[in-house]
Amino acid sequence: MTIKPPVDLAGLRRLIQAMPEGDEIAASAAAARDAVLTKPPGALGRLEDLAIHLARWQGRARPGAESIRIAVFAGNHGIAGAGVSPYPASVTAQMVANFDNGGAAINALARAIGADLVVTPLDLDRPTADFRSAPALSEDEFIAAVAAGFATVEPGLDLICLGEMGIGNTTVAAALAAGLFGGTAEEWVGPGTGASGAVLATKIAAVAGAAAFHRTESDDPLDLARRLGGRELAAMLGACIAARHARVPVILDGYVATAAVAPLALLRDGGLDHAIAGHCSAEPAHRRLLDRLGLLPLLDLGMRLGEASGAAVAASLLRAAARTHGEMASFTEAGVDGKA
Repeated sequence: MTIKPPVDLAGLRRLIQAMPEGDEIAASAAAARDAVLTKPPGALGRLEDLAIHLARWQGRARPGAESIRIAVFAGNHGIAGAGVSPYPASVTAQMVANFDNGGAAINALARAIGADLVVTPLDLDRPTADFRSAPALSEDEFIAAVAAGFATVEPGLDLICLGEMGIGNTTVAAALAAGLFGGTAEEWVGPGTGASGAVLATKIAAVAGAAAFHRTESDDPLDLARRLGGRELAAMLGACIAARHARVPVILDGYVATAAVAPLALLRDGGLDHAIAGHCSAEPAHRRLLDRLGLLPLLDLGMRLGEASGAAVAASLLRAAARTHGEMASFTEAGVDGKA
């Protein structure tokens, strides 16, 4: 089912509230099949749970994980000019060129799992406003970025992995997490691409100032996403919503991707039930955010690259789950005696 993207915040709110629930009939059928496959009950651990999760959100008793899209969104941030990262904002566009040329880690990982990689640069020549004193995005800019996320989702996909590229966006993720969940800037800020010393202190101060300023202006999760986020975060939010409507399960990448979709958990019950945390990154606050959202990561490999790299590695586990569920024989089919 293809859903038209929203044209304003009110329409976006309606789409969030209208997100469908999982298909419990398909999930029950998948669980019944799992129970008669040639293995002791639970012997495949989380792979069994993942197969049932796929069935629930794809609406199919026999889930698949062959048609995988990796969607990477790139954006630039006004706060990057304040010295919150050891890398200049020019790196964002340079890395997009690297993606286009097939030379980045995510290109290799996409090839490894046979996934379709879609990279969407979002007005890289127009950074967001410095969110210490103004909303990062206007409503129109925010909605345009959300719509860009919608455009990457289409019926027929088995999975979509969400990731990003943007110098300064771990600062943005920390500010959004602090705005949504409270706490101190120190609790939410980490090194990102390697910030330390004076750069890390600048990053903490920027997050503290931005969160404090915007919390006095709004406590609405969607409005905070506009005020404290960025174009690539808004696009991931849009893609996550569109995927729910299209019955495409989502694999989230690291800290930035998780912060981007966190408003859904606050805007409606079960708003992230269709999403899986691909991994827990080395960014310290990512685990704290996953815990707040009740998301159990599949992997913990010390990764902190972004660009959907952790989600892509996790997608191979989803494929393993779907294939074992679909291709194993039952006890009856194999002529193997079941549990007495």
